Amino acid sequence: MPRVKVLVVDDSAFMRQAIVKMLESSEDIEVVGTARSGEEGVTRAKELDPDVITMDVEMPGIGGLEAVRLIHERSHTPIIMVSALTREGAETTFRALELGAVDFIAKPDSVYANIKDVQRDLLTKIATFGRRSTRAAPERRAPAPTPISASTQPISAWPPRAPHEFFECTAIGTSTGGPVALSKIIAALPATYPTPILLVQHMPLGFTRPLADRLNAQSALHVVEAAEGMIVARGSVLVVPSGKQLELRRSFGEIVVALRDDDGSSLHVPSVDVLAAQTAMAFGACALGVILTGMGQDGVKGLRVLKDRGGFVLGQNEATCVVYGMPRAAAAAGLVDRVEPLERIAPALVDLTRRSFGESVR
Repeated sequence: MPRVKVLVVDDSAFMRQAIVKMLESSEDIEVVGTARSGEEGVTRAKELDPDVITMDVEMPGIGGLEAVRLIHERSHTPIIMVSALTREGAETTFRALELGAVDFIAKPDSVYANIKDVQRDLLTKIATFGRRSTRAAPERRAPAPTPISASTQPISAWPPRAPHEFFECTAIGTSTGGPVALSKIIAALPATYPTPILLVQHMPLGFTRPLADRLNAQSALHVVEAAEGMIVARGSVLVVPSGKQLELRRSFGEIVVALRDDDGSSLHVPSVDVLAAQTAMAFGACALGVILTGMGQDGVKGLRVLKDRGGFVLGQNEATCVVYGMPRAAAAAGLVDRVEPLERIAPALVDLTRRSFGESVR
């Protein structure tokens, strides 16, 4: 197999050298060039035709955002953003993802352990996107999500549940490609969506609160980063914070959030496995699981618990995933009851929960 050709774009000489050193530790990667600005990055991308580009978020001149837009419009080359762990860095990164970047990593700092973590993450992402043998044609930008009425008609048939059953909680898990997918799903749900939503998005520390704030600004629902003691209530979307695992406890008839440190058994913190299992144990057959775009297999173990307790699982289809890893693994394990493209996930959620609106199930 030919080596993956990578172009590194960063205005910091130290950071360019650090990233190049990380990449050259892999025999499967060839750094074909570097660039010191967005303008130079656009030019070198055209000259070198790399398989993957790493792009600094904040640069003088046209900057990372404009460079992403120009490169994406011309070649659709996968671009991985290198983002500072700041609120401003997070906001710009989310915008870059909307403009066509495929993923991001946290900018390494001077702590050795952090650099090793970033290196592992970066090499995994480059291997994933570099394996793609063809480039997709630039797609048309999707229109802004249209809020869905509670009276939306079912969009496809599904096996009716028993008359006494209805959904009481929706658990959504995602990773690579998740921020853009979530912005299309959460923004399209009506204020009357009948269940609380618990959400895990794989992200570095410090990114989940800006994500929650961004989704909240787009949504009729109340989206916040989950905190200790919060009640899991209708009308809310609780984003599990990076670095913590979700635990659900019953208190005076309410389901409340407890956050705990990982015990070392999970590859991801927060984990979709933990999210799905906790939702299943708290809500049983009234739990609705959703597995979206992302690398790896996180979610399979937890969704198995959810299914064993009678819950229902909705999965994103391959064609609309940035990486068809987590949904593929869940489907291969026989855990997905219904598959929909990204633009139909929100209508499907309304469809599946319409009993809670008092509507009959066909």
